[in-house]
Amino acid sequence: MAKKTHIKVRLVPESKPDSRFFYYVKKPAGGEKAKIKLKVKKYNPDTRKHEFFVEKKLPPHSK
Repeated sequence: MAKKTHIKVRLVPESKPDSRFFYYVKKPAGGEKAKIKLKVKKYNPDTRKHEFFVEKKLPPHSK
């Protein structure tokens, strides 16, 4: 089986990390860009403004 080229990360608002709104994005699994934490300006419907979203760990899941 081949190695994964991308991993899934969760973006949460920088100003309010416990917000109920977040984005999921793909990030490279290896190389230089994999070591850099993502910081993206996206729309937050809770505040109805564009804000910076930062990368956080995915929440634990239960099976």
